[in-house]
Amino acid sequence: MAKPISISFHGKISNFEHVKLERSKLYGRRKRVTYDPKGEECSRISLSEDGTLLIRSGMTAQGYFTENDKWIPNKDLVGLDESGKTLELVPSTLGEPQEVAEPCKPRDLLDIKPTTVYMLDAAELDGELEKQLDEGSIFTFPLNYRADYRAETAFLLKNGEGYFCVVGVPTVSEWCEQEKPAVEKQEEEEDSDDLDFDMF
Repeated sequence: MAKPISISFHGKISNFEHVKLERSKLYGRRKRVTYDPKGEECSRISLSEDGTLLIRSGMTAQGYFTENDKWIPNKDLVGLDESGKTLELVPSTLGEPQEVAEPCKPRDLLDIKPTTVYMLDAAELDGELEKQLDEGSIFTFPLNYRADYRAETAFLLKNGEGYFCVVGVPTVSEWCEQEKPAVEKQEEEEDSDDLDFDMF
């Protein structure tokens, strides 16, 4: 079982069990199943580029290789920044209390690109934090599900359905506007040489 999302509010710890919210859990899902003439379920396979192999699910994998075709284990991979410098690995925050002080602005939540939403179950909830959440307050804190090269931004909130944690990456909206309002060009009506018989 995964460690809880842990929050420290004014020195008091609250722990939340979490389950990833997926579209299929909300709306269900449909699966298309193909059967052969005998009524037996078919499984999907792929044909290799040279046409010599049939590839079933689970028969392929991805990896990183050197120029000499030597495989590099994932544990040997490192992250680099834009200038090519090695990044430090940020440890997982699960089970480690993350300090929150004052509620954030709702706009802060709207200014992120969501990556994950967790449904939370309050295993241990401080009364003062519970009161703030009941009143609609939103709290932000860093969250790293597993060790990575960056910590994402998480928001703790509550609605009529329960407690939720929205995780995402902050974005900056670029607003574009014209210096002058657009003016529609009206085409001049061409003189018509057609005769109007009402004039006679």
